[in-house]
Amino acid sequence: RVNRDGTFDVDYDDGEQETRKEESMVRLVGGAGGGGGRLEEGAKVEGNYRGRGRWYPGKISRVNRDGTFDVDYDDGEQETRKEESMVRLVGGAGGGGGRLEEGAKVEGNYRGRGRWYPGKISRVNRDGT
Repeated sequence: RVNRDGTFDVDYDDGEQETRKEESMVRLVGGAGGGGGRLEEGAKVEGNYRGRGRWYPGKISRVNRDGTFDVDYDDGEQETRKEESMVRLVGGAGGGGGRLEEGAKVEGNYRGRGRWYPGKISRVNRDGT
C-alpha cells in the first residue's frame, strides 16, 4: 500500500517500527549480491569499521586474492583484508537497480541517529518517503 505523502514505514527485524521515514533514511540491502553492482577496485562502499557495527563511506582500494578487500575511508582511515560481509556497496534506492517498494529488505537509520538496522518496508508513502 502507498501512503499519500510518499514516505516509507519500516518494520525492523527486532520488532520495532518507524513510520513516515524519508528516502534518505532508508537504503536497500544487498551488498555484493544485490542489485547488479560489484565489489571491485574503485567501487564506492561502506565498511563496517573494525567490525563494530558502524558503517562508514569509502572505496575499495584493492581486491585481495583471498577474497578480502582493502578499504580507504572518506575520512582518511584505512582497513585491509576486510571480509565481504563487512563491506557493502553504496547506492541505496538510486544504485544497483533495486527499488524501494513495499516488502523490500532495507536498513533504516533508526531515529536518524546514524545506526542502521535491518528491516523491510511495510508501506510506501506517496511523497517518496
